[in-house]
Parts: sequence; C-alpha cells; structure tokens
Amino acid sequence: MDNKKLTDLLNQVKNGNVEVEYALSQLKQLEYGELGYAKIDHHRQLRNGYPEVIYCEGKALDHIQGIVKHMLERNNNNILCTRASQEVFNAIFEVTDKALYHERAKIVVVKREEYKVTEKKILVVTGGTSDIPVAEEAAITAEVLGNTVGRLYDVGVAGIHRLLSNTKVLQEANVIITVAGMEGALASVVGGLVDKPVIAVPTSIGYGANFGGLSALLCMLNSCASGITVVNIDNGFGAAYSASMINNL
Repeated sequence: MDNKKLTDLLNQVKNGNVEVEYALSQLKQLEYGELGYAKIDHHRQLRNGYPEVIYCEGKALDHIQGIVKHMLERNNNNILCTRASQEVFNAIFEVTDKALYHERAKIVVVKREEYKVTEKKILVVTGGTSDIPVAEEAAITAEVLGNTVGRLYDVGVAGIHRLLSNTKVLQEANVIITVAGMEGALASVVGGLVDKPVIAVPTSIGYGANFGGLSALLCMLNSCASGITVVNIDNGFGAAYSASMINNL
C-alpha cells in the first residue's frame, strides 16, 4: 500500500465509507522498500509527521545512491541526508541535480519543493564560533522540516554581556536550541532568561578534561534551570527534530 492509497483509506474511514475492521486489516500491510542492504520506511511521515532521514556516516556510497534513487521514485518529498561529506554529496549529485550541499552542517538536501515556513520561530544559539557546525546541522534540519529559524552565534558565558544584550531576541523565540561545549553553561543561563522550551546540545569542543563533550553533557543534565531538555553530544539533528515537533504543536 503506497502513501496515496493509505491516505485514501484513512479518509474513507473518517467519512464512514468503510468498516474499521477492514481498515485495520489493510493497515497491517504497511510496506517498506526492500533494497537488501536497506529497508526504506515509506509511511514514517504519516506516523511521525516527517519522512525518513538518511544518516550517511558509515554507509557505502552506492548504498546511499540506491536509497536516494528509491526515495525519489516513491514520493515528492524533500530528502534530508545528515553527516554527509563532500564525497557523499558528489555521489548523490550523480543521482539528482536537485541536491544541495550545506558544507558546514554536513547536510545534503535534495530539494524538490519549497520549505513550509511557520510563523513561530526556532532560535539556534551557540556559546562560541567553534560550535557553529553543530548549530548549523540543527538550523538547516529545522528549516528543511518547515520552520522559521533564527541564529544567534558566539554569545557564550565568557562574555555574558553579548547574550544579555540579545534578551529580546531570546524571548521572541518559541523554542530555543542552545549549542555549547567547554562547561556547557549556556543552556542554564538561557533557561533562566526565557519562558520557552530550551533544548541543549553539548558539543565536543573543549580541552582535555572536556572528555569529548562529556563534561558539557553532564553539566547540561545537571542544570538548575527548569525547562531544559538535553540531547546527545553533537546531535544538532536530534535537537532540531524535537524543536520542530514542539514548534508545530
């Protein structure tokens, strides 16, 4: 059952044109694309609101090409590919010239339709300039998922006046993603300034005892500010996905 047939079936149930038992029997046949090396989840957007995303790191180039080709054949959605190198982009571009590479974010977008834009804004904030690659992964992901996105970079606690002078910008956002390494204090400070959800992203930026972002992760988890949710180290994509779900409630 493809997406169109499933949508038609759900509409028939809604309008009372088919029995619920019949619809349930059909829903058991939800299919996926079997490529041998990958199983493409065609109905993820219907279940979760967003289509499947391709995580490229560790995948063979020909496998990525095969997945992209299959997704192109099945729907008209934009395709988001994360943790993508220049080599990955080149391989995808061989499949479709609609591929765009966001080098700093390491994201490839196969743009087939214009992004939807929400009135409510997601704001991505970084402690330092070194955190921007992870922040851009979050920002680009949020844009592709259909959100208005603002950026406020290099406003860490080492120069707190830079952040405080942008308090109005912080308070105008609907959801805030804070991206910081070192001791990860940015999330706590932002959380104490706003009445909006704050999603904290610890980064692996920092010297030795930073332990590749573990110190920032633990500090964010132990934040004394309320309303902070923490994702894994360098996981800008995960933060943006959650922020988008909140922003579209």
